[in-house]
Amino acid sequence: MSSATSGAAVASPGDPLIRRLLRATEIDTRMIGMIGALALIWVGFHAYTVIVNGEGLFLTPRNLWNLLVQTSSVGVMACGMVLVIVMRHIDLSVGAILGFVSTIIGVTQVHILPQYLGLDNPAIWIITLLLGLAVGAAIGALHGSLVAYLGIPAFIVTLGGQLFWRGSAWLVTTGQTIAPLDDRFALMGGGPLGSIGAVASWTLGGLACIGIVIGLYAGRRRRVRYNFPLRPMWAEATIAAIGCFVAFGATWVVNDYPWPERVAANYAAQHNIVVPEGGLFIPTGYAIPVLMALGVGIVMTFMATRTRFGRYVYASGGNPEAAVLAGINTKMITVLVFTLMGLLAGVSGCIESARLDSATNVLGQFEELYVIAATVIGGTSLMGGVGTIYGALIGALVIQSLQSGMVLLGFDSAFQEMVVGVVLVGAVGLDTFYRSRSAKG
Repeated sequence: MSSATSGAAVASPGDPLIRRLLRATEIDTRMIGMIGALALIWVGFHAYTVIVNGEGLFLTPRNLWNLLVQTSSVGVMACGMVLVIVMRHIDLSVGAILGFVSTIIGVTQVHILPQYLGLDNPAIWIITLLLGLAVGAAIGALHGSLVAYLGIPAFIVTLGGQLFWRGSAWLVTTGQTIAPLDDRFALMGGGPLGSIGAVASWTLGGLACIGIVIGLYAGRRRRVRYNFPLRPMWAEATIAAIGCFVAFGATWVVNDYPWPERVAANYAAQHNIVVPEGGLFIPTGYAIPVLMALGVGIVMTFMATRTRFGRYVYASGGNPEAAVLAGINTKMITVLVFTLMGLLAGVSGCIESARLDSATNVLGQFEELYVIAATVIGGTSLMGGVGTIYGALIGALVIQSLQSGMVLLGFDSAFQEMVVGVVLVGAVGLDTFYRSRSAKG
């Protein structure tokens, strides 16, 4: 056991403390950089609001809760965009697919299904959810087939798809807003009723902590089985402590955000609850769209790192010629990756439609740019073969934090787009610099 521990995971005693810590824990330095940038953005916006308004407005439970909800849609699509870019492709149509799926959902819920199932039928939201996912996956499969089997560049296919599906969304609704949607379906958008409350949130935080510990234990057993170098026990404990701190810290924040006063008062009146003098404090807890995004991230991480499909994706993106010679059906992998991307765009279409409680053809406009920016900021290389799901989720949080902070400070939308553009170019520049240094090293 001691010989395995003295492997590559342990740094030499002469190294600086930070370098020894990073090597022992095997934490990705680029992830540390992203988290540092995110912390800088949060603290900067909060300090600015203190100076301007006399009180901090950014690092509050309310704003952070809303920030997580707003990040969910982009985060879900960024998880799929990782695999697309890893395979050296791009998908410019995800925003248009989101908008088209939204219009299909809205028309089906409001105009079609009630005629056959009746109003407020509980099956309506299930049917429309499955329909939205099926439509998104079918569109993605179509794009992937054109790229894989006809050899049309993904840039052209998805650019044409962006124009086609955006126009199709307008034809479905003739430019009208379809509302309101089914109440059960709207729970996927968050809000007081679209959240799980304090008890379930604390339970979920505890399960996340247990899952982190079990995952570290299972990973250590795998290393022993294959005689790989082991991390020191103090490094394992440090990772577990950080993970549990994040899980419980996030849970504390979402539980510290109460239901709006009027909503809580209506709830109390409906359930014959006496409202205390200081008002009724009902913790909101985790919002359903946030849990959906986290669930997608976990599933996609497992798929990318623990399945044959994931290995084939990274092999095809890292060296397409070698992948073909190794017997990998790269064309089928391409179709599956674009199908998965379309499916996740459908999920985001459901989330955003539910959050707005309406469907419109302009939903998701320009969102493909934010998805690509989040993916690249999260460390996915445009050269292919490199990228992580958790990095894309952090990148989505960075992008949404910038937007949320600038909205909070009253910046114009034009300035917001300029900032996102600068951040995107900077992220690509850092990736190029990092890869050039790695190649020289």
